[in-house]
Formats: sequence, C-alpha cells, structure tokens
Amino acid sequence: MDSPVTIIGGGLAGCEAAYQLLRRGLPVRLYEMRPGKTTPAHKGGGLAELVCSNSLRAASVENAVGLLKEEMRRLGSLIMEAADATAVPAGGALAVDRHKFSAFIEERLTAFPGLELIRQEVTFLPEGEVIVAAGPLASTGLSRVIASLTGREQLFFHDAIAPIVDASTIDMDKAFFASRYGKGEGSDYLNCPFDKEQYLAFYHELVNAQVHPLHDFEKEKHFSGCMPIESMARFGPETICHGPLKPVGLELPSGGEAYAVVQLRKENIEGSMYNLVGFQTRLTQGEQRRVFRMIPGLEQAEFLRYGAMHRNTYIDSPKLLTEDLRLIADSRLSFAGQITGVEGYVESAASGLMAGIFAAYRRLGLERPVFPRESALGSLLAFTHTPKDDFQPMNVNFGLFPPLLTQFRSKKEKFSLLSQRALESIDSFKAELR
Repeated sequence: MDSPVTIIGGGLAGCEAAYQLLRRGLPVRLYEMRPGKTTPAHKGGGLAELVCSNSLRAASVENAVGLLKEEMRRLGSLIMEAADATAVPAGGALAVDRHKFSAFIEERLTAFPGLELIRQEVTFLPEGEVIVAAGPLASTGLSRVIASLTGREQLFFHDAIAPIVDASTIDMDKAFFASRYGKGEGSDYLNCPFDKEQYLAFYHELVNAQVHPLHDFEKEKHFSGCMPIESMARFGPETICHGPLKPVGLELPSGGEAYAVVQLRKENIEGSMYNLVGFQTRLTQGEQRRVFRMIPGLEQAEFLRYGAMHRNTYIDSPKLLTEDLRLIADSRLSFAGQITGVEGYVESAASGLMAGIFAAYRRLGLERPVFPRESALGSLLAFTHTPKDDFQPMNVNFGLFPPLLTQFRSKKEKFSLLSQRALESIDSFKAELR
C-alpha cells in the first residue's frame, strides 16, 4: 500500500480532506489531539465538533454560503452529507444536531480500512505528504512548527477585522474620492464625511451599542495593539476624530473640511468591495448594520463581511501558498481550513474538500484540477492566493466572484445569475473530475 497522506487536525477541514482521499482509495493518517489535549473552546473529543454554533448558515443558493454548500454537495462532500442527514428545523438556515453530526462523520471515516486515526498532539512535521488543517485554535506546539516553516511574521494569532461593504450599495452622491493631502492616485480612498450633528448622533449610538461578549479563552488585552473602534470612542467624542476619523488633509468637494470622515479602501482590484478603515470592532452583526449605516453614504450599505476581533491562528496564504494550497517553500506540505484565512465552518470544510482533491490527484499522478473561477469554491480558493498587502480572514461572499457581463435589474436577480453561472460551472467541472 502507498504511504498515507498525513492530515493534522480532525475538524471539518481535516475530515473533509481525509474523506476525499479515502473515497478515491488512498490511505490517510489523521491526527487529532483531542480528547487527550483539548482547546479552550472544545468540550468533547469527537471529530468535526462544532463549538460556536450549530448553524451552518443560509440554505438558499442565492446566498453565497448556501451556494457554496450546494457546490460541495454536487462534488460529494462528507460534511454536507452529514449536515443533511442530521439537520434540525432552522427556518431559512441549515442547522444540525451537533452530536449526531460529529458521530455521523466519525462513523463514516472510521469505516474506511485505509484510515489510521491517531489521538495525539503533533509537535513535529511528519514525513511524506502532509495537510495541516489545525483550525483557528492550533496548539502551541503545532504553532511553533508552522512558524518555523512559514516565518513567524507570516503567522497571526488573532483577528482584528474591519467590515467590508458592497461598493454598489454606497451612495456616491454623499461619498467622494480623495487621498489625504492629495497623496497617492487620488482615488485610493472613498470618503464619507460627517457634519457635527451627524457625527455626535453616530458617536452616541456607537459607544452604547451591544458588543459580543468575550469567550473565556479570549482577553481584551490580546487586542490592545489594535483597539476596537467602540472601545477607542469611549475615551471621549474627540478621540476617534483625531484617530481613524480625522478629517485633516481632506478637502470636501464643495470646499472646507468635514467634522469627521470615515475612509473606505478598495478590498479588491475590481473595486466591488470596500473596507471601512480602522473599524475593527466587537459590535454584534445587527448593531454593525444599525450603527454603521448612520455613516453618510452607507445608509443602504450591504455588508459582505462584518468586523470582528477574536482569537484565531492563520497564515498569510497569498504570500505562502500555491494555487493548490501547497506551501511554496515545501511542496509536500499543504494547508486547509481556517488556518488558510477562510472564515466559518462551511468555508473551512470547502477548503478541506479542495485540499483533499488536490492531494488525491497528485497521488494518482493526474493533472491538477482547476476549480472554475465563476464558482463559490473557485472564488474562495482565489481569495487565499491572490496577492494582498493586508490579508485577513473572510467568509465567502458574492464580492469575491468575477463580475457578471450581463445586465441585471436588481440585487436579487444579480445573485440569481451569479448562482446559476456558478452551478453550471461546477456541473461542467464535476463531469471532468476523476
């Protein structure tokens, strides 16, 4: 028998990668440190344990994550098979019985004679081909191994993420392009100006908005180098006016200076997504929608990613990984799941699916498959290897997809057309997949 592919981590990404190899007749050695060594978030020792929520989010294919799930179903995903088999009523979302979900996956994997499941922490790099799918709470020992391979400056231990909005939902009659003191290209930043009355109303809601409570294993001091916008604002109404919202150096199109200015920066080359500069936050998603839509020009903004600050371990994937998720510096080593910078259970599993398929093709001596860029899978993959100065984790969203070349009348029609195009591309891809 061929030497096994080693997979480090028995979460959703690791289990999905293992399944894609096993179902193609290839042996797998799967390491999972629990229950012998646990994490601050996990409670049990089962494979693919969901720890934060039992919801796998929206079910509709006209939502980007719902589309991603449907693509995974069509390509034979174990995670989606388990989710559908253990689903519980949740309205328009896919939610599961967490214990049955984990048990289903463990039973399916351990039924393969080619699986060797080892319950211990990995503190060294095993021989042969390895997929690291350790998740956002990688152990200290494994983190040291990863840092030695990637360079410590490329390994991050927490997120400080600002929200991203859909560019097409910004009111351009209120926002204007300009760089501070006229530096740069002149269109580097999109500016949303406040007058004094608007700002004070916004400030009042910001400092009184509801925030996510910290988990037991998270301490606010972890983020002292990058303070949440609402925490900074609590030092006084002028604090953020002299910080991320300072109007100095930005002249209004009509002349003069605003009382405060929120700057937005392009998140992608196409300019379909904009990042709210300096707005890392712990506000709940509902409060982010309510409060940040008080910013002039963002009244109707659609959020493609919400701001967050939480414990996470991830690598600078665009600088470190190839298009098939292998480490540039050591091609026998691949990464999958949230450690690559994808955010969320579904995205993590999708990354594992792709890493597993890539590894199987290499083992079988086949040409690397190319996930269609028009698909949710292909768009998520492109996100992890597209060069970027400030790489931060992100959920799948339609802003990552290539733009449509056809006209559409509404956002609903746009999403429908994107989904239709994606599923057609996945069906064509599946027909050629071995």
